[in-house]
Amino acid sequence: MNNSAVAQAAVALPSDQEASGRTLGIEEIELLTEAIRTGTLTSTKGRFVKTLEDRFGEKLGVKHAYACSSGTAAIHAAIAAINPEPGDEIITSGITDMGALTPILYQVAIPVFADVDPKTYNITAETIRRCLSERTKAIIVTHLFGNPCEMTEIMELASSKQIPVIEDCAQAFMSRHDGKLVGTIGTIGCFSLQQGKHITTGEGGLVVTSDAALARRIFLFINKSWGYGDAKPDHYFLSLNYRMSELQGAVAVAQLPKLDSVVASRVSGAQRLTRQLQGTPGIECPWVSEKSFHTYWKYCLRVDAEIVPGGAVSLARLLQQRGIASAPRYIQKPAFQCEIFQKQRTFGESRFPFTLARPEALDFDRSRFRGTFEALEGVLVLPWNERYSNEHLDYIADSVNDCVSRVSERSL
Repeated sequence: MNNSAVAQAAVALPSDQEASGRTLGIEEIELLTEAIRTGTLTSTKGRFVKTLEDRFGEKLGVKHAYACSSGTAAIHAAIAAINPEPGDEIITSGITDMGALTPILYQVAIPVFADVDPKTYNITAETIRRCLSERTKAIIVTHLFGNPCEMTEIMELASSKQIPVIEDCAQAFMSRHDGKLVGTIGTIGCFSLQQGKHITTGEGGLVVTSDAALARRIFLFINKSWGYGDAKPDHYFLSLNYRMSELQGAVAVAQLPKLDSVVASRVSGAQRLTRQLQGTPGIECPWVSEKSFHTYWKYCLRVDAEIVPGGAVSLARLLQQRGIASAPRYIQKPAFQCEIFQKQRTFGESRFPFTLARPEALDFDRSRFRGTFEALEGVLVLPWNERYSNEHLDYIADSVNDCVSRVSERSL
């Protein structure tokens, strides 16, 4: 490594896993202090969670917003609101967090995996159509990395079949497709406030909808189905306690006004990096539809192994030497290759609800998921947050370009 490269290696990148890459500050401390001084830390009696719900719903322009304990809880509440029968099918993506899949099984429905577009890593109307059956109860679309799915075509398909669409927006705060905010396009929108998301409470989630009947079921499911505020409340159906605490609510209320600036910083940083990496041999920058606004939870490169020997794995290894902890493949394998699906490990030894599934729904043959495997094999996920300066972005760009050159030179 030459002297300039050694000097560059001294640039430390902010991390979203601690304060350097987060917007947490005095505002959160003040509201946390206020919450603690009230002595009321449960959201059933406090005001911070309710304030968050009101302000988030207003920001998105939806009629109902409910806070919960995690992004997984948000997905679970959405599925429970749809209320599938045992053995009903819910179409989803194989490139997603397991927390977006296990709620399907807990509601005794069957995840049916659609293939993805390898350019965007998202499921499409075309790949969803291949998965439809008479058992399809809902579709979950995941706006991966902050890049929206092609929602116009998906909603046209779903509407023609009268199938509700749940939007997983955990990584896509304020992303838009065709001018509409994700989370407001489908039937229900789900968001995560986990440590690394655009805004954070460590753990936490939000569920939004403009459907009054679904909103009622979401609210009840988060609250053990207890009818708070009803004339004669009862526990109306099977559900859990997924409430957010007032401590999380206080942090979220302080975080929410920062969201627009967080998004603006991530987007402008991505645009700068893209300008510097365009034309790098074997490297493709994120592909975004002309109809979409990508808010960059992460910044992903596609690495052509035929041009960059060793592909994403080799490039990641060299970037690690420069303090850039990138992730080749994002997830090591599609979700359907995990043991929970391959060995059907659910409730005891019952394999339930897989025992109710059509054989076609459990067909995970690689040939059915060409886009999924192509997407994972070529992707390199760069670390990303709103605290990057131009110096950080230039360092990443210079490092990628230099490391690509080094890998290529070694193959000569």
